[in-house]
Amino acid sequence: MFVDHVRVFAKAGDGGNGIVSFRREKFVPRGGPDGGDGGDGGTVVLKVDQHTDNLRSFAYDPKMIAQDGGHGQSYKRHGKKGKSFIGKVPPGTVVYRSNANDMKEASELERSDAGVDLEPVIDLTEEGQEFIVSLPGKGGKGNFHFRSSTNQAPEELTLGTEGEQGVYYLELRRIADAGFVGFPNAGKSTLMGALSANKPKIGAYPFTTLKPSIGVVDFPGYQRCTIADIPGLIEGASDNRGLGHEFLRHITRCHLLIFVIDMAGVDGREPIEDLQILRKEIKEYDEELSKFPWMIVANKMDVDGSEDQLAMFKTRFPKVDILPISAQEGDGLDDLRKMLMEKVSSRRDS
Repeated sequence: MFVDHVRVFAKAGDGGNGIVSFRREKFVPRGGPDGGDGGDGGTVVLKVDQHTDNLRSFAYDPKMIAQDGGHGQSYKRHGKKGKSFIGKVPPGTVVYRSNANDMKEASELERSDAGVDLEPVIDLTEEGQEFIVSLPGKGGKGNFHFRSSTNQAPEELTLGTEGEQGVYYLELRRIADAGFVGFPNAGKSTLMGALSANKPKIGAYPFTTLKPSIGVVDFPGYQRCTIADIPGLIEGASDNRGLGHEFLRHITRCHLLIFVIDMAGVDGREPIEDLQILRKEIKEYDEELSKFPWMIVANKMDVDGSEDQLAMFKTRFPKVDILPISAQEGDGLDDLRKMLMEKVSSRRDS
């Protein structure tokens, strides 16, 4: 199961209480106060782990609860510090703070596109990066701390404080150099499998790909780039039709958008109209996305009728890079790798 967004409840450990205790031994009947302090609670932490690829673990158990600190003991022994909770998240996880106080209240809240009930907190992108979600409660003081020359038998103590708690929304946005964008059955998954070692499920029917995936394309000289293959979009994706928002979020980090177009119109669609719809959906989802560098991969050039469509495409978009290929037959893939290397390298050097 692939999970790229989830709402979680975080609760740091409470501090342990201090205690009232007096030293009482056979030959020390009035040994004075010896109540120890309570231990601090555990912290709730999110940590970026490159070996974690989605948020599935939080979907099974959406609670991040750290251990409470131990209570103080006699003989001035402090309580044990609570064990922290460390949740591992993949690179590209965005953390939002909800205005809900607990999971029951959070379940009544639905995330809105305007972010009415969510406040962005941090974007976790670097391996090993940590973010403290909830600070722990402090341990209370035992009566040993309240002794003085005028009060040699204090019966005072302080209780541990409560750890912070709250509801958070975690959203994964894939990090890649380039992203495939296209309609279902345009050949994105076939192209991903031909370019990289990533072998996604491929079928002769729409919506074969149901989750975003990342492939690595190797270039000469030990260079490489990463490509995000997102499930096919449909018209209205910017309004969340066909789970549009579930998929579109994964291209917001890409530096280059690659529009994979079925140039043969196998499903009865017009290639030029396909591109116009895709560009429109991306612009309506995020105005900044429409300003990203982009290129066109004209796929299925081995099918009859594709050459005529390609000629019209080049006339309609004379200033856009259009690369004809056949992902199925492997034609044009070397030229595509070369162009990818040039575009990605120039982006990294800028």
